[in-house]
Amino acid sequence: MLATSRGFARGVLRLCADDVTFSVSKLFFAYGLGNGMYFPFSVGARTVLNPERTKVERVIEMVARHRPTVFFAVPTFYAALLRQAEGAPKRMDFSSVRQCVSAGETLPEEIFEQWRRRFGLEILDGIGSTEMLHMFLSARPGQCKPGSCGVPVPGYEAKIVDDAGEPVAEGEIGNLWVRGASAFSEYWRLPELTERTKRDAPGADNRDKWVVTGDKFVRHSDGFYHYCGRADDMLKVAGMWVSPMEVENALLGHPRVAEAAVVGCTDAQGLTYPVAWVVVRGDEGTARVLQGASGGAFRGGTAQDRHGENPAVQATRGLIRFHSLVDRSFLSSEQESGTVHSTGAMEGAPPLALASS
Repeated sequence: MLATSRGFARGVLRLCADDVTFSVSKLFFAYGLGNGMYFPFSVGARTVLNPERTKVERVIEMVARHRPTVFFAVPTFYAALLRQAEGAPKRMDFSSVRQCVSAGETLPEEIFEQWRRRFGLEILDGIGSTEMLHMFLSARPGQCKPGSCGVPVPGYEAKIVDDAGEPVAEGEIGNLWVRGASAFSEYWRLPELTERTKRDAPGADNRDKWVVTGDKFVRHSDGFYHYCGRADDMLKVAGMWVSPMEVENALLGHPRVAEAAVVGCTDAQGLTYPVAWVVVRGDEGTARVLQGASGGAFRGGTAQDRHGENPAVQATRGLIRFHSLVDRSFLSSEQESGTVHSTGAMEGAPPLALASS
């Protein structure tokens, strides 16, 4: 906590005792824990905590009432605020805020520009992880490059390597490795995973070992890092991890669903959303089957709030396969190109977000 407070709270945000922080993300997220508790406490600042469910209207009201100076959210929530601002009868009051911060998923350039035009504020985009406790890459106030996660936070190092752990050429996509004093020690009772995630000289001090983030990045000649995707199939939706396999298994629990594949797509604003492709078994009406399958996938407390965004569900005659594996990239590109018919989001179905990071 001391390392992240020094590096990000003071080193990047210049947080001081006069500040008031407000984090949309709750304290049970590593992102929210820093934003809403130990960052402000480390400098004697005040913090605003929302005990209720996170809703756009509630956040707008709290910003106007408590006048925070530093505001933290995820890209999906910034997009929701912008949508609300379009139809709001009166202007949202963000006049007290000196700095906005985003993490949890990639901040699309369009949302960055829309926010700056409407409120006159830049959003500092960054990336962190539970393994590193908080941010290790971040933009700097007045030096934001839309579409970039910025540069290493003070006290942290980053490098981009190939699958063998060798540095890649500048401008080439590779695997992001980071290190710093806040790095985790180990995964509890998972020594093999710990060994795969922490690299370098055996016996080295914890801060000297590299942490394999599982993210694909590229670093350009200006030194700024750009996110290119996950190294695995996990999806980051509204700051939360979504496991395609977990959702597919839930969908397959419906007796009329023969096959299912979940892929990540991006909407017009560049935000990630999940799409479930299903092969319907039998002659029952497609819409009826998908409605039932959707409900089955989201019951039992597995789904969490995603700020009102519902998943899209596609009906298909068969899943495209490559070497016996479902070709997820093809399904994703087909959805984004609009070349297939979609039943749309299931009306009344809970939103899709299963496991928090």
